Amino acid sequence: MKEYVLITDSSCDLSDAMVKALELEVLPLAFTIDGKTYRNYPDNREMSPDELTRRQKAGSMAVTNAVNVGNAVEAIEPFLQGGRDVLVLAFSSGLSSTYSSFQIAAEELSTKYPQRKVFAVDTLCASLGQGLLVYLAAKLRLEGKSIEEVRDWAEANKLHICHWFTVNDLFFLKKGGRVSAATAVVGTMLQIKPVMHVDNDGKLIKVSTARGRKASLTALADKIGELADPAPEKQVMFISHTDSYAEAEQLAQDIKARYGVQEIHINHIGPVIAAHTGPGCMAVFFLGKHR
Repeated sequence: MKEYVLITDSSCDLSDAMVKALELEVLPLAFTIDGKTYRNYPDNREMSPDELTRRQKAGSMAVTNAVNVGNAVEAIEPFLQGGRDVLVLAFSSGLSSTYSSFQIAAEELSTKYPQRKVFAVDTLCASLGQGLLVYLAAKLRLEGKSIEEVRDWAEANKLHICHWFTVNDLFFLKKGGRVSAATAVVGTMLQIKPVMHVDNDGKLIKVSTARGRKASLTALADKIGELADPAPEKQVMFISHTDSYAEAEQLAQDIKARYGVQEIHINHIGPVIAAHTGPGCMAVFFLGKHR
């Protein structure tokens, strides 16, 4: 048993199999749809991504709930009581108050358990961008790096996690206030697709546009050639999607063919992000010179 625990939240979008392999603790975030609240576990035990997409296509809107301080304390304290230290890698503060809750909890529990170490890192990442940072940090932990070494690595490298997204339906971005009603109408008519990323403040912003779905997916792959560092063939990359597995598989094959990438993991975008992007969202994550 490792001397410290690595905790994250379910906005990391890592698969249940990967969570278990990496020996992670994942706090499920909550979302409400059709008047009922569900928790987003990595094994999707309360609602599957396909069911969420079905409801969205039927017109339902999901509302997400951040972790509160009480949730954070409940996630951390049992490990401290058991004599283990805790490192939290939390969802971007630019998109949620989850990190703030973890940070307050860490400060309170550090006072209550002065003999234990409790650290919280604002990843400034989302979806499998957060997942990629957690994955790489967990690998270091399994290699025997100390809690301070892994914390410092995460702080030093989090702004090198590149997140590139596109969506198929602009009306979900309109509902979330990301684009105007006029932009959604005109963009849909002309098949204009936004190309977005998560910036250094951990916020999802539009960077450019592409004409048509195929061009938007190519634009995501192009960013690897522009930004990847170390070289793409030396990296593990992640792709996340909503209701677009066949396209995600094809995009992975295209990236492998273009850049010689050997290992790409694909998983669904969880409800925290999918609530705002809707069906047809696609995202690519990799290490870069900068975001």
